[in-house]
Amino acid sequence: MAGVRAAIVGVTGAVGALMRQVLLERAFPIASIKFLASARSVGKQIDFAGETHPVELLRAEAFTGVDLVLSSTPSAISREFSPLAAKAGAIVVDNSSAWRMDPEVPLVVPEVNAHTLAHIPKGIVANPNCSTIQMVVALKPLHDLARIRRVVVATYQASSGKGATGLVDLDGQIAAWAAGQPLPAPTAHVDHLAGNVLTHDWKLGEDGYSEEETKMIRETRKIMGDENILVSPTCVRVPVRIGHSEAINVEFSRPVDPAEAKDALRNAPGVVLVEGDTAPTPLQVAGRDEVFVGRVRRDPSNPNALNLWVVADNLRKGAATNAVQIAQKLFTT
Repeated sequence: MAGVRAAIVGVTGAVGALMRQVLLERAFPIASIKFLASARSVGKQIDFAGETHPVELLRAEAFTGVDLVLSSTPSAISREFSPLAAKAGAIVVDNSSAWRMDPEVPLVVPEVNAHTLAHIPKGIVANPNCSTIQMVVALKPLHDLARIRRVVVATYQASSGKGATGLVDLDGQIAAWAAGQPLPAPTAHVDHLAGNVLTHDWKLGEDGYSEEETKMIRETRKIMGDENILVSPTCVRVPVRIGHSEAINVEFSRPVDPAEAKDALRNAPGVVLVEGDTAPTPLQVAGRDEVFVGRVRRDPSNPNALNLWVVADNLRKGAATNAVQIAQKLFTT
């Protein structure tokens, strides 16, 4: 096909930088590209495919003549600018939470529900939450095997889920700890993360569930296309730089043998099944686009349930790679 006229919004952030990298890795057909950001980044130089491009100001006029927008901004910015990009004729793949539950915006993980890209009435496609993406990639082949009734999940989420500022927090605290100095005050996380775990690193709702936990409940049902799936999440921030891990208990409509589940996972798109006396780790999966699944075993308390351990790079499959995969489905298939 002819090249795509693309723009990346929020290009100077951690996810925006990875979007550039993944576009090149996947040889996405680019005819032209714009890099857009806030006023404080305007004029910075970005290297892409052997050429240098200046960062331009994010404004409505910047979307003229653009076919595809990959956007990674705070929700308030997205609510303002993603509709403007769509109005200018672009398809927007939006990484914020602003549009995920809009009934007129498909919420897409290509391995799970690419068919929903056939109908994009607002010109916006939502990229799901990082913790949800990796979970549904693992759940989809199992749901096809034997309908899932209930999911109980505890997450172990990396500091980079807060972006570059999260890593500044963690790295500074670890350095101080190693030097025997007082830990610097946290600026991105709600408390010190080095040597610690945080179950309250997201805003809590009136029901006591965090925003992250509520996203996992609602987004899983929408992506899987089944409002009857029950999801009980506990989201936790851990002192890991990159890579979210999840302990998942899955209850099915019938008993599922672990060997049967492994066969389904082994043949599933985007999944790497880790077998034997080992298990996937964040260090192992950093820089990879697949979702790694291990420790598939029976739940000794429930004949219809299995336990899984699921790990993925939260910046790649959990954000940038999934967005580029959506673009590939839209423009190259």
